[in-house]
Amino acid sequence: MDPFNRRNALRAVAAGAAGIAVAAPGAAQASGAGRQQAFAAAAEEFGVPEPVLLGVSYLKSRWDYNAGTPSTGAGYGPMHLTDLRTAAAGGSHHDKGTEDPRGDAARPALRPKAPRAAAPVPAMQTVDLASELTGVNAAALRTDPAQNIRGGAAVLAQYQRELGVTSSNPADWYGAVAKYSGATDSTAAATFADEVFGVITGGMSRVTDDGQSVRLDAVPVTPARTQVRSLGLPAAAQGAVEAPPGVSAEWIPAPYQEIDGGYGNYDKAERPKSQRITHIVIHDTECSYDEALALVQDPTYLGWHYTLRSADGHIAQHIQTKDVGWHAGNWYVNAKSIGVEHEGFGAKGTWYTEAMYRSSAKLVRYLAGKYGIPLDRQHILGHDNVPGTTPSTVAGMHWDPGPYWDWSHYFDLLGAPFVAWPRQQTGLVTIKPGFAANHPAFTGCDSPGAVCPVRGSSAVILRTEPRDDAPLLADIGLHPDGSPSTMGVADVGSRVSTGQQYAVAEVRGDWTAIWFLGQKGWFSSVHAQPALGRVVTPKPGLATIPVYGRAYPEAEAYPAGITPQDVVPLQYTLSAGQRYVAGPVLDSEYYSATTFDPASHVVVRGQTKYVQIQFGHRVAYVKLDDVTLGR
Repeated sequence: MDPFNRRNALRAVAAGAAGIAVAAPGAAQASGAGRQQAFAAAAEEFGVPEPVLLGVSYLKSRWDYNAGTPSTGAGYGPMHLTDLRTAAAGGSHHDKGTEDPRGDAARPALRPKAPRAAAPVPAMQTVDLASELTGVNAAALRTDPAQNIRGGAAVLAQYQRELGVTSSNPADWYGAVAKYSGATDSTAAATFADEVFGVITGGMSRVTDDGQSVRLDAVPVTPARTQVRSLGLPAAAQGAVEAPPGVSAEWIPAPYQEIDGGYGNYDKAERPKSQRITHIVIHDTECSYDEALALVQDPTYLGWHYTLRSADGHIAQHIQTKDVGWHAGNWYVNAKSIGVEHEGFGAKGTWYTEAMYRSSAKLVRYLAGKYGIPLDRQHILGHDNVPGTTPSTVAGMHWDPGPYWDWSHYFDLLGAPFVAWPRQQTGLVTIKPGFAANHPAFTGCDSPGAVCPVRGSSAVILRTEPRDDAPLLADIGLHPDGSPSTMGVADVGSRVSTGQQYAVAEVRGDWTAIWFLGQKGWFSSVHAQPALGRVVTPKPGLATIPVYGRAYPEAEAYPAGITPQDVVPLQYTLSAGQRYVAGPVLDSEYYSATTFDPASHVVVRGQTKYVQIQFGHRVAYVKLDDVTLGR
């Protein structure tokens, strides 16, 4: 058949002008058929090599449907057709709640403002182009996976026509694939295309989130990479960027400058000479990539180290990793970590593209290798794992990247998969639900109290008894009145996450209880696997020990002129008989950096040592002198 199907294209344009959704021949069969057949039918209809169509879709969505909901980059369906009008909503997560991103009581709290909404970019409205080319309305293209695949194929074919290349050889579709990325510079576009052709060359198969078996057989191909020049895109600004080979990255600096009443929007340091970098914190922006860039370049705002774009995984670096960003809401964690933001819309879309997962994993693996950071959930934290600093700040801490971040897949990409310890009974477990089939009934994704769309999740819910209808655990930090936690998507008070490790408190039949915030939390045993590690218990003779949100030095360690920071326990306690999985043993440190002149900055080190523990959904710290550390 004619690869560009002129008759159908004219029919589609006429129907689109009339506002009528018209399916092209073969579309009805594809809608009712399996995902694999839908790809084959769309590839034939629009003259796109099937491996190219499958490869592009995999880099966008891993062929998933995601219940017809938008990605964190405003993309829908297996082909990630973008529609910013329906998906882009909400402000940055930094302007929500009461969290002070610096988390440093030695200076006034920083209260970020909401971003100004960015106007939709025509190039990022691929659903409109797909509708024009197919005659299918935007709503169907967003929600019907077969029509979505047709729409993506039509867009790819249009990009190929614009290049003036007629070929059925996948190698000759490099330029069209690069343009489909949505990238605004040639480096990002080429990096996306390289990832797609890597999938095509290596092959891939998986079962999608809605149970569809899809396979891409390996096709050895050497793509025509010079085609990217025909797109007329500028090169990215490299600058002082710290990133690994094989990613698209540019330097977009955050300002370090004095402003009325202070300075913005990070602190100068000399890490790791001044102090070790021990953690990487994973965030999502909850605003668009462009809005996030505008915010991080505002000297009255705050700063983090990297932002990743959803559509293609492009990386922007804003702060050198030697310097301390204001991102995690806990100054101890900020001073010891690197903050990595991922484009996302918390209010509307909560699935992340494969392109961004892959780029992020490459970046984090590079940073972990550079600074000797172990690749585990004790060192690679979500923002939702960072503890409040004092009792008053616990409730305001943020919860991104949220329960829909696929930690298992992410650690697979990091090259550090969560592997079960071969012995059956170790007394410890690693949380590991099957992501695609795990559907906690969260509420509040779109509006307060509303049920969230059904989708895969890394989260496992804890109960007070070994039964599905038992109440959730209480978290006095989030609910001071002692009421149970809720299924609100932001309520982490009775929730564990993939890759986190806990000590087993009891087993009854098919249920396991773990120690969690001083309580036994029950969940189905199918969501965990045996683990090996160290645990802490209170030293003999201690009925309870305090738990802290930061590992600060004792008062005697502070030099003259620097006010000692209070070592204030959180509202929780760790009681005798309870066990918690131990993370790293940490030196007590406080980075005194309250003035614009870095010459006055001082790292205060104490004699007290702390142990990081997995205490609840968030980590916490206990003094080494208060615990017995063992297996």
